[in-house]
Amino acid sequence: MIQVTRKDSKESTENMLRRFTRKVQQSGVMAVVKQGQRFEKPISKRDRRQKAIIRKERKVQKIKRMKLS
Repeated sequence: MIQVTRKDSKESTENMLRRFTRKVQQSGVMAVVKQGQRFEKPISKRDRRQKAIIRKERKVQKIKRMKLS
């Protein structure tokens, strides 16, 4: 569970809320919750994972090309 405490006694509630939302977004909790809202067939899960692997490989290749040139 994500917890946010005041940095000092003068910190505003808006700043605490902003830090909390940032931590929630960075942790990926919302993405997991949104995925669980709808049923997804196992085949489409497999396809999604394979596409993610391909995207990662392409990104690595792109970075390598940028470093070489």
